Amino acid sequence: MSSRETWQRKWKSSQRKNELMILVTGATGGIGGELCKLLAESGVPFRAMARKPDQIDRLRERGWDVVQADFSKPSSIVAAAKGCDQMFLISPPTEEQVQRETDAIDAAKQAGVARVVKISASDSNVRSPVPWAKSHALIDHHLRASGLNWTILKPTAFMQNFLWFKEPISKGFLPQVTGNGSVSWVDTRDVARVAKSVLIQDGHDGATYFLTGPQTLDMKTIAGRLSELVGHKVRYLNLPTPAFKAILRLAGNSNWMARGLVVQFADVVAGHHDIDPTFEIERLTGAPAHDFESFAAEHIGAFRKAA
Repeated sequence: MSSRETWQRKWKSSQRKNELMILVTGATGGIGGELCKLLAESGVPFRAMARKPDQIDRLRERGWDVVQADFSKPSSIVAAAKGCDQMFLISPPTEEQVQRETDAIDAAKQAGVARVVKISASDSNVRSPVPWAKSHALIDHHLRASGLNWTILKPTAFMQNFLWFKEPISKGFLPQVTGNGSVSWVDTRDVARVAKSVLIQDGHDGATYFLTGPQTLDMKTIAGRLSELVGHKVRYLNLPTPAFKAILRLAGNSNWMARGLVVQFADVVAGHHDIDPTFEIERLTGAPAHDFESFAAEHIGAFRKAA
C-alpha cells in the first residue's frame, strides 16, 4: 500500500474524531498564531512549535500543547513532529529560508508525517529577483518531489504590512515605490482560515491555492480610503527607492529584507505583475475575505494622529 493510500485510510477513519495531530510551525507569528487559535477554538488537536523558552511559556499559558524546536536544528523538528500526521510549514523570510524549510520537510518525512501544508508566495518563481519569491519556488519544488502529500498556499502581499508605515500615515503620508501598480492585498487572518480548512478537510492534496483579498488597490486609492477612515488627509508619496529603503530600515527591517521589499514593490507591483482577486478564500472557507477598509478600521488607532 502506498503512503498516499495509507494517509487516505487514516484520514477517513480519524477525521470525524479529530484524531489527526497537526504540528504548527511559526506558532508565534501572525499566520501560525492565528491558526493555532482557530484550531484550539474548534477542538482540533495540534502541537505548536516555538524556539525560545519565553515563547513556549506564553503559548502554554493559553493551554496549548507546545514543543521546542528550531529550524536551524533539523533533528529537533524530527523530535517535534513525532506522532504528528500533518505539518503546517511557515518560516520568516531569511537568507537561510531554503535550507531551513527543505530540512524541515525532510525532517517531517523522517518523523512519519504524511502531509505538509505550506505557505508560499503568489509571486514565487525560481528566477525572481525578489529573494523570498525565489526561495519559495525552490522549496515548493522540493516539497512536490518529497513523496509526501502536500498543499501549497500562495498569498499575495499582506495588509498587515501597512503597519510598518503607521507613523508616516499618522503624519499624513503613505510612502511607497509602486507607481500606479495595484495589489490584491490579503489579511493574514484569512490565510490562517484557509490553512485551517485545508488541514481539517479531505480533498486538498496536490492543490495550489492563490489567496488574495477581495479588491485590487493602488496606493493612491488606499491613501484616499485611509484619509476617510482616520479623519485627516493621507497623501501617497511615490518615493525614490533609496528613500523608501531608508524608511523600511527605520521600521525595523534588516538590510536584506529592505532590499528585497524595494525590488518587490518597485518591480513586481509597479510593473503590474501582481494577480487579480481569486476569491479562493471564500470558496475554501465559506466566508468572504476581509477588505482593506475593515482591516484599516480595526487598526485605526495606529493610523490616526496622536491627540
